[in-house]
Amino acid sequence: MKIARILRSVTSTTADPPAPGSGGKHDESLDPSTASRFLGISSSELTPGVRRAVTALLGEARALHHELGRTRALLEEAEEVADRDHLLPILNRRAFIRALEREIASIARYATPSTLVYFDLDGFKRINDANGHACGDAVLAHFVSLLLSHIRGSDVAGRLGGDEFGLILIHAKREQARRKSASLTGLLDSAPASFEGKPLPFSFSWGVLELTGAMSAEAAIALADAEMYRRKRER
Repeated sequence: MKIARILRSVTSTTADPPAPGSGGKHDESLDPSTASRFLGISSSELTPGVRRAVTALLGEARALHHELGRTRALLEEAEEVADRDHLLPILNRRAFIRALEREIASIARYATPSTLVYFDLDGFKRINDANGHACGDAVLAHFVSLLLSHIRGSDVAGRLGGDEFGLILIHAKREQARRKSASLTGLLDSAPASFEGKPLPFSFSWGVLELTGAMSAEAAIALADAEMYRRKRER
């Protein structure tokens, strides 16, 4: 039936929504004559009644297509917000684990090296207890700012817990990750945090794990965490 053919084809006919403010400019996708050629409706079949029906259907489809685009954009924005830590400009634990799972799958397929670094801020609870949570938040923000300034755009940083962070160094081996972590320590020493105009020195511990395609994301995090605690005990 002709109407069925119109309904099947209407998405293609309205593939590009009109720009806002286009005013009264002629829109060929809403022109029944143009649509009739696309749909295979002969001129003799394009009676005034059919013309009105086609125009109405195409107008409704255009509105639906535009609304679908808006809904998709809102969903993408919501997903991005849901993946972000509530305080810091990095991924939350759920999103970080998802990114780690993707990287492990890539390693299994392509055998390219990548490394996980686990960070833990030393004495963070004491900082919070002595100075308040606003001070603790400032310490976290300072650490993340230094971390993000010290990695590549392809690397992935996330918050795993209150004062615990993960970093996926893409295409980096263990020794490269160790050097990166050590240089971040030096960077923090030269640029300590401050709160209400007063310097607030702090340190962090780290553990490095070169990833393999045979491990799970949670297992990798646990191993990197264990390595971090081993290094902390040896200091």
